Amino acid sequence: MTDRIIDISAEPARLSVRYEQLVIERDGEVKSTVPLAEIAALVVSNPQVSYTHAVLSGLASAGAALVACDGKHLPAGMLLPLAGHFVQSERFALQAEASQPTRKRLWRQVVRAKITAQGKLLAQLYGSDLGLIAMAQRVKSGDSENIEAKASRKYWPAIFADPKFRRERHAEDQNRFLNYGYAVLRAIVARAICGAGLHPSLGIHHHNRYDAFRLADDLMEPFRPIVDGAVVKLVEERGAKAPMDPETKAAIIEALTGRMNIDGEERTLFDVAARMTSSIAAVFAGKRSKISMPEI
Repeated sequence: MTDRIIDISAEPARLSVRYEQLVIERDGEVKSTVPLAEIAALVVSNPQVSYTHAVLSGLASAGAALVACDGKHLPAGMLLPLAGHFVQSERFALQAEASQPTRKRLWRQVVRAKITAQGKLLAQLYGSDLGLIAMAQRVKSGDSENIEAKASRKYWPAIFADPKFRRERHAEDQNRFLNYGYAVLRAIVARAICGAGLHPSLGIHHHNRYDAFRLADDLMEPFRPIVDGAVVKLVEERGAKAPMDPETKAAIIEALTGRMNIDGEERTLFDVAARMTSSIAAVFAGKRSKISMPEI
C-alpha cells in the first residue's frame, strides 16, 4: 500500500470509480487515475467537486478516509470505514470495558510522548527545549497535575518565536495551516484505529459528547509536532497570512509522508499509526501494558 494523500481544492472535478481506480475528471477529460488501495485520505474543499456513490463506498471498502472541507478550507466532516477488522465486535467490547486506571495510564504515556516531541522540535529549531523534556517525565497517571497545559503555555509562544501567538482555531493566521494539517493527521489516525478493529469514538481521555473521534484525538497528540514543524517552515517562507493554496497544502502533506522511528524501526506515519493502534488494542485485550509510541 502506497498510502497517498490526495487533496482536491484548486479546480472543480468529477470523481468516479472504474476498475478499482479513482478517476479524476476535469472539463470532461480524465486528468488522473489512482488505485483505491493506494489512497490513505482524500481531502476535498472545492465546492464544485461531484462524486458517484461508488467513490464513497469504494474509498470506505479500501480503508481510506474522506475529509470534506468547508468554504474556508477547514474540515467539516469525515467518512471512515464501518468495518475494519475480523474481530471488530470483540475489540469494541474490550475497548468499552477498559478500566479507568488503564485509561489514565495510557493517557500518561500519550502526554509524555507529545511533550517530549514538542521539546525535541523546539531544541531542533532554536537550540533549547525550554525544559519540556524534563516536564514530560513528571506527568503522572491521567496527567493529574495538568502538565500538558503547562507545557503548552511554554510551547506555543516559543514555536513561532512570537510571545503573542495563541492557538485559536478560528484565527486568520498560521492557525489555519495547523487546522488543515491536524485534520489530515486526524483522518490518518482514525483510519488506523478502524483498521485495528477499534471504535474511534471510544477515547481514553477526550470525552466531549459531541466528538465522534475521541480516540483519534487522543492518539494523534504525539504526532502533532510533525505538523507544527511544517507550519513553522511555511511561516518563515511565506508568512502567517499566506493563502491556503495548493502549495501550502502540499508542504503540510509532504511533512506527513516522512518517516519516523517506532520500536527501533524507521517507518512511515501510516505504518506507525497502524502499529500504535494495534498495540492499544492489545492493551485492551490484556496482552501488553503499554502502547508502541513513535519517536518524532
